[in-house]
Amino acid sequence: MIRNFDSYAEKYDSWFLENRNVLYSEAALVAYFLRKGDKILSVGCGSGLFEQILRSDYGIDIRDGIEPSSDMAAIAVARGMNVEVDTAEDCGPRPEKYDTVLYNGCPGYITDLDKALSKSRESLKPGGRLILVDIPKESSYGLLYNLAKALGTWDHPLLEGVCPRNPYPIELASKACWRTTAEKVEAMERAGFSDFEYAQTLVTHPLYSDNTAEEPVPGFDKGDYVAICGYKR
Repeated sequence: MIRNFDSYAEKYDSWFLENRNVLYSEAALVAYFLRKGDKILSVGCGSGLFEQILRSDYGIDIRDGIEPSSDMAAIAVARGMNVEVDTAEDCGPRPEKYDTVLYNGCPGYITDLDKALSKSRESLKPGGRLILVDIPKESSYGLLYNLAKALGTWDHPLLEGVCPRNPYPIELASKACWRTTAEKVEAMERAGFSDFEYAQTLVTHPLYSDNTAEEPVPGFDKGDYVAICGYKR
């Protein structure tokens, strides 16, 4: 899992707060499979921004997190979380078991996803759930981000008129390696999960995705942000 988000912690938060409809569309998707009262571990919790929204708007209280960036973790702690500064691949065994382990927006920044998911399985109760929420490589956002990453900039004729008005910072987009939905499902299967369920949001073109907040819909075939829920076998 990538550790070098330290110098971008404030930029990460400010981008989401400037793109509030994208933020709240994604938060609604994260909440889709979560249940009030469950004990939830947030892997790659970042600044705790989503957890704060889940707590205030949905009554879903997530207090435990793992985050490799110490700068991000410090903000999450200030927002009321208990955060272990470590990667998803290298973190130690959790002293307690969880109903749900959540990966929100971080799978694309995890180098060894198989190892990370195997570790998470050990932290789940029997029948517990693993939820991966991320940008699919095959989605409109995934294609645009990979093109911007290859070009090293958003300021290019190939992207003129088609990328969001306020695109995700190139410094952050260039660090990611997005996977297809199928690749993430295969990794979850290898780690011992099954009975998959799906939900999606940001189904409008990225150029217009911040115009209005969207409610999630079932499936994975048209959304630029997709949640995969699997159960521990």
